[in-house]
Amino acid sequence: MKQVVGFGDFILRLSPPGYLRFMQASSFDINYTGAEANVLVSLSMMGVDTQFVTRLPDGDVSQAALSTLKKHGVGVSNVAFGGERMGVFYLEKGASQRPSKIVYDRKFTSIAEARYEDFDWDNIFSGAGYFHITGITPALSHTMPDVCIRACEEANRRGIIVTCDLNYRKNMWTPDEAKSVMERIVPLVHTLIANEEDADKVLGIRSEGTDVVSGVINREGYIDVARQICELYGTEQVAVTLRKSLSASDNDWGAMLYTKGKAYFSRTYQVRIVDRVGGGDSFAAGLIYALGHDFDPQHAVEYAAAASCLKQTMEMDFNLSTPEEIERLVAGDGSGRVRR
Repeated sequence: MKQVVGFGDFILRLSPPGYLRFMQASSFDINYTGAEANVLVSLSMMGVDTQFVTRLPDGDVSQAALSTLKKHGVGVSNVAFGGERMGVFYLEKGASQRPSKIVYDRKFTSIAEARYEDFDWDNIFSGAGYFHITGITPALSHTMPDVCIRACEEANRRGIIVTCDLNYRKNMWTPDEAKSVMERIVPLVHTLIANEEDADKVLGIRSEGTDVVSGVINREGYIDVARQICELYGTEQVAVTLRKSLSASDNDWGAMLYTKGKAYFSRTYQVRIVDRVGGGDSFAAGLIYALGHDFDPQHAVEYAAAASCLKQTMEMDFNLSTPEEIERLVAGDGSGRVRR
């Protein structure tokens, strides 16, 4: 499988220990993370060559952050330096009927102020087979959409497969702002990953009966949404994650892959959540890995759903599962029994 390049923000996550609320915390656990970086760590754990591209302030904290990627085998030689700050988000983990809460502090960061010319795209795309972005990156500032669009255009010119997770974040931009930008990016994307809220809020595409929040899962509705995206934007395939949130602690999790006019659904997993942040990123990584290894569509969606299921049982944002562990779950071994 050719190298996967990810482009996006890299930020500091601060979380109260365990399930403490912000007002109870006297310390924070730290973790360096970012949607695209999470995808690359997961792929690196699967043995894929990866390179992360971002822009960070030049200092010790940035080097500490990048060391976490190096530890997991992600290349960082194309990271640009400049600007004055790294973004931060605060996470209060929910439990049972109390939802998790995220507070962002990511304005005026180094990457938000980046220009297309800050990056050596010839070197970045040399040897790359895949380019992964999310809808979070263009939401960082008014200038980032141009950077993302031009990068996707350049990847297309070079025959590089572009994958994108819509990843709508209502705390970062409005649906109208997201739609005006993502409508320009999605036609440049080969494989699009979304959920029912993303498709509705970002692309204005919806179908009746696709409300997983209330527990109603109408398969024909999801197929219709994916079909509309492919027909409207020329996207080759669309993957939809299907999360039924029973509570903050227990979710049903599955996925659909729509390709060549046919839909494939994974099995549904009942997940006891340890940390759901990064769950969608691990799904994206599993899907990219499966497609890069020419899995058939059913195997691909099963592999991606299983990878994401396993990630949500792990603390922090990275999925540290191996292909062997993922395939074991795909094969039906979900007992969780001790392996000796």
